[in-house]
Amino acid sequence: MRAITIPEPGGPDALVWAEVPDPEPGPGEVVVDVRAAGVNRADLLQRQGHYPPPPGASEYPGMECSGVISAVGPDVTGWSVGQEVCALLAGGGYAEKVAVPVGQLLPVPAGVDLTDAAALPEVACTVWSNVAGVGRLSSGERLLVHGGGSGIGTFAIQFGSALGATVLATARAAKHPRLRELGAAVTIDYRKQDFVEEVRQATDGHGADVILDIMGASYLGRNVAALATGGRLVVIGMQGGRKAELDLSALLAKRACVAATALRSRPLAEKAAIVRGVRDEVWPLIEAGRIRPVVDRRLAMAEAAQAHQLVESNDHVGKVLLTVG
Repeated sequence: MRAITIPEPGGPDALVWAEVPDPEPGPGEVVVDVRAAGVNRADLLQRQGHYPPPPGASEYPGMECSGVISAVGPDVTGWSVGQEVCALLAGGGYAEKVAVPVGQLLPVPAGVDLTDAAALPEVACTVWSNVAGVGRLSSGERLLVHGGGSGIGTFAIQFGSALGATVLATARAAKHPRLRELGAAVTIDYRKQDFVEEVRQATDGHGADVILDIMGASYLGRNVAALATGGRLVVIGMQGGRKAELDLSALLAKRACVAATALRSRPLAEKAAIVRGVRDEVWPLIEAGRIRPVVDRRLAMAEAAQAHQLVESNDHVGKVLLTVG
């Protein structure tokens, strides 16, 4: 088979479409013939040498895919050759075939194209586990989503709206009309507006009950300032740096919580539990048309370098997919 390899860390040109050995399904695994793979910022970090895959995971990038099961390993029940699926991966999605633990498989939601289904697993698992799980978002609350135009952001806007929350989102101004179509009640241009003040005004001084943050250090102080009393800040990225000072007096005064999570490095059992939760609670929303995959564009797998350049430019809305065949 062919896969995207990274012989040496570097820029987008470090990605090489090359012949590699076929994967074999181990106990509790299936092999999926890949139709498409989603491009995530973690893939860019891996290409640069900053985010190696967990021990035992495929060395090829790609943390989600869609496709058709072509082989079933020992001790597998409930899945069979020929089924259309999408999957959460620790790596290996940028390939023609990938071995997947069955706990990380999902059926393609009814009404979703097999290719577009590749845009769902990583964002659905990330958003559900953090917004509904860690953040405990409920109907009537206010959710602030940073990076609203990203794959995570476009999904979080829809998910928050489906839960009955009022969603505020930061993004470049050019993306605001699309985010409002997806359910954002308030859109904030992070380059020209102070999101703390905008949140304060939009919520009549209440603040955000839950903040989903991809920036990390550079937003920490302002995120705490934007929180409501009893608010929950959930940090899932470090695009704005790793280290910052936290004013505990501000946090104490609001009786607020700061949490940070990662998905890729979790044990298989934890990932399987998240996938089950997504299947039970998120897939019905997708099949009812209340959430849909947002795909900016599809490129051939051999054009992975172009896809990485696009994601690095931040000019896309939603997911960029790499297709096979």
